[in-house]
Formats: sequence, C-alpha cells, structure tokens
Amino acid sequence: MPILSEKERLLRKIQACSFALVEANLYLDSHPTCRDGLAYFARHKAEKEKLIAQYNEKYGPLTISQNNSSKKWEWVTSPFPWERSVD
Repeated sequence: MPILSEKERLLRKIQACSFALVEANLYLDSHPTCRDGLAYFARHKAEKEKLIAQYNEKYGPLTISQNNSSKKWEWVTSPFPWERSVD
C-alpha cells in the first residue's frame, strides 16, 4: 500500500465524510424523523466542513466556490485537488 501524503489523507477523510452523508441522506429519505439518523448526518456534516476548512487553509480551495480571496483567483495558484504534489 502506498504511503499517502498529508494532503491525500485529508482528501480521503473528506471523501469518507461525503460518502457517509450520501448514505445518511438515503436513509433519512425513508426515515425522516429518526433522531439517530439526523444526529449521524449532522455529525458527519460538521466533520466534513471542518476538514474542508483545514484543506482550504493548507492547500487552497477544494472547489471553485471556496475561493475566498478578493485579491486573487486562488483556484489556479496551487495544484488542483486531483493532481499529485510533493509535500
């Protein structure tokens, strides 16, 4: 198994949270009042938002909608999330 960089590990965590949110969404579609399901969704949503903020801070915006600079278009100043880089 290849050794992952810190950036790749962070991306994997974001992907795992995204998967959990999709699964929770599907469950909640048929169980909309399930408190455990709602709590699970909220927990993973908060975790994903935290991880995305960490990624944006360290590596730049993960998506174009996360470009927060009014001074420059940060999206093109660092490698795209899917590109490998040397950490």
